[in-house]
Amino acid sequence: MSVQFGIIGGGVMGEALLSRLLVKGLYQPSAVLVSEPQPQRREFLQAQYGVSVTGDNQAIVNAAPTVLLAIKPQVFDAVTAGLQQSSQPQVILSILAGVPISRLEAAFPGQPVIRAMPNTPATVGAGVTALVGGQHTQPNHLQQAKEIFAAVGEVAEVPESLMDAVTGLSGSGPGYVAVMIEALIDGGVAVGLPRSIATQLAIQTVRGTAELLQNTGMHPAELKDRVTSPGGTTIAGIAQLEQAGIRSALIEAVRAACRRSQELGQ
Repeated sequence: MSVQFGIIGGGVMGEALLSRLLVKGLYQPSAVLVSEPQPQRREFLQAQYGVSVTGDNQAIVNAAPTVLLAIKPQVFDAVTAGLQQSSQPQVILSILAGVPISRLEAAFPGQPVIRAMPNTPATVGAGVTALVGGQHTQPNHLQQAKEIFAAVGEVAEVPESLMDAVTGLSGSGPGYVAVMIEALIDGGVAVGLPRSIATQLAIQTVRGTAELLQNTGMHPAELKDRVTSPGGTTIAGIAQLEQAGIRSALIEAVRAACRRSQELGQ
């Protein structure tokens, strides 16, 4: 079978998309080619998923009608500078934080380019991806991108002006949530729970709360009000969180990540 999908970069997010696309049957392993500079990583991806691998990025551009850029944004210029562009139409999908469509289109002139920002829960099919198309992108290209990223979770289409904000919230958000869960676990240990039990309780509490909000459409403030009885335990804990400035801390975390995404694009 000829190559139908190429991935430049076989890191965590590249592998996450690869694994889910294969599980969902959007592509067969024989139709996927992955370029990755580290030999051990290439060997792993080939053995784990049955895909073809290469250390040559040009091989991806030469062979694949759809190309996923899954490299670090800091190496974007170095990677794309040496590429000779394909004479055939290609769809270019980029998951590089902060790299705007203007730079992507300059590197792949005339090709339909779609900028996307998934997040790490994509590795278990529970991610969320925001995407936006460039000037050469047609509705069928966007539809293809939506189908690809739907394999790893939900998809939202946004204007490019909001992509750095998306990066600050959902792109970086799993890190914030992980810190919160770790703190809850430590809090449980501090009041006497075994760490294994505290871990189970903290993870399931966060997961269950998120599912409850998603499934009911309830506003977070409403849920908070429902579980804070007068003079009760929850309002005592929330009062302490407010005193510590948890809201402003999270807001500023999103702002800081958004600013860093903007810096990466310059």
